[in-house]
Amino acid sequence: MPMIRLGLTGGIGMGKSTAAELLAKRGAKVCDSDALARELVAPGQPALAEIVEAFGSGVLVRDGSLDRAKVGKLVFGDSAAREKLEGILHPRIRKVWQARLEHWLVAGERLAVTVIPLLFETKAESSFDKIACVVCSPELQRERLRAREWSDDQISNRISAQMAVGEKIKRADHVIWTDGTIEAHAAQWDDLLSSWDVVD
Repeated sequence: MPMIRLGLTGGIGMGKSTAAELLAKRGAKVCDSDALARELVAPGQPALAEIVEAFGSGVLVRDGSLDRAKVGKLVFGDSAAREKLEGILHPRIRKVWQARLEHWLVAGERLAVTVIPLLFETKAESSFDKIACVVCSPELQRERLRAREWSDDQISNRISAQMAVGEKIKRADHVIWTDGTIEAHAAQWDDLLSSWDVVD
């Protein structure tokens, strides 16, 4: 049976990381684009040098690593700055996850999951056989983001920087709701994976 390439997306704070963990426990190979972004901006990486060139050395902390919180404040709420940062990172991130998909395909894996918050925004749909969107209520989304100690302004800026969740739901092949218990969340994946015949 050919490998299924699943693109996993959803709004910020809607449960993508939990979904990825659940899928990994069920045997899926998982690549998280946020984790890739962190790797790509490590000290010594070309992307970090480009970010410093674009935004100044003030985005670094004393040990030479990227101050992600400071960069976040710079780019969210400033579309031009955000596009500049995305132009540096997104092509590099895509190159890595595409290579991993190729590797897993050759290795004979059955299900490969790539977590991409901006999957539709970056027009990555054609790289996947199926796309799933995790969603929850706007109230729960904000509650989860407040738990990260973000201000209401930070939350609004992050949410507005992404495509509306309703539009993501329309474009996705499958929608997974994360408002309930972890068991209810997991059961939705179990049903879906069973229908694809990718779990033993």
